Amino acid sequence: MTNAAIPLSVLDLAPVTHGSDAATAVNHSIALARHAESLGYKRFWLAEHHFVAVASSSTTTLIALVAAATRRIRVGSAAVQIGLHTPSSVVEAFGTIDAVYPGRLDLGLGRSAQRRADFVASPPASPPAAVTRANAADQVVDGLLIPAPFPVESLYGSPRLAASFDATLFDGAQPPDFADAVDDVLSLLAGTFSARDVVLRAVPGAGADVQVWLFGSSKGQSAQVAGARGLPFVANYHVSPATVVEAVEAYRAAFVPSTTLAEPYVVVSADVVVAPDDATARHRASSTYGHWVHSIRSGAGAVEYPDPATTAPLTDEQLAVVGDRVRTQFVGAPDTVVDGLSTLARVTGADELVVTSVTHDFDHRLESHELLAREWGLR
Repeated sequence: MTNAAIPLSVLDLAPVTHGSDAATAVNHSIALARHAESLGYKRFWLAEHHFVAVASSSTTTLIALVAAATRRIRVGSAAVQIGLHTPSSVVEAFGTIDAVYPGRLDLGLGRSAQRRADFVASPPASPPAAVTRANAADQVVDGLLIPAPFPVESLYGSPRLAASFDATLFDGAQPPDFADAVDDVLSLLAGTFSARDVVLRAVPGAGADVQVWLFGSSKGQSAQVAGARGLPFVANYHVSPATVVEAVEAYRAAFVPSTTLAEPYVVVSADVVVAPDDATARHRASSTYGHWVHSIRSGAGAVEYPDPATTAPLTDEQLAVVGDRVRTQFVGAPDTVVDGLSTLARVTGADELVVTSVTHDFDHRLESHELLAREWGLR
């Protein structure tokens, strides 16, 4: 299979860069979507994050704006944190957008909010020591780096995460089981939903031409539910590179054919920075990506994306926390990055790849996607 036979899509976080603001980030996302469409990328997905320097917090609103500014590219969520929204509100929102831009929406669902109790109720941990111990066991699988897993439990007890969850949920609200929430979304879209033995029809929403996706970082519930429901699955190499292979294997093992899919369909994510040559790409990624990831993993929340011209290198202690993410970022000239992505696709058996490319300079982000599209062989 040639590279061009594997579609490429774009994942955007609408990052606010140092010295800029949220309004600029929103407009940059819309401009990037137009650019991606012109280059032949298949989808443009937006991530949901709250109370950090990321401007895609109101994901469905931004999806509507992107759909309005483009013509053909599929637009969607990567992913709606279903524990922070009722299934009916999600389906009604996507149904409303689909009414104007039919057949172009991907409704990606994630379960991170369902883990609220883990993050809020546990005592604080010590990330650097835990990660330093874990980093001793990196593996290479058929040319693909599979680093030791980042101990997510090191984020448990983070005051900022606890405050963020409290601010996005009503007092006393308990997120539903993820599988139940997914089933509600599917039945609302199908027009078969009922509550208290009363049939309720989402208007708009019922009958909308919206494709449902599940996102996961491990072999746990997301992969299992995606397989059992016969839905397409997105494995997050860019978030949890250590567990991408087991996530894909768990999804395929659990897969049951459905009216949506006759066989498994896997998308794998990757973080890339592409420039005309390796040295330029390394400078644009350099320590800025590591500092940005460190701000997330330290529990402080994603900061404004740093400027490589003014950012000091990572300390050894900081690198211990983010080493797995830094080492699995695909950085370099077009052929360098394409070689890496081809390995990722081969090892995971991906049917499609979705790339995110974050740099301080927006023009460099545009160039990164353009160089990759040309080298990959998109139209």
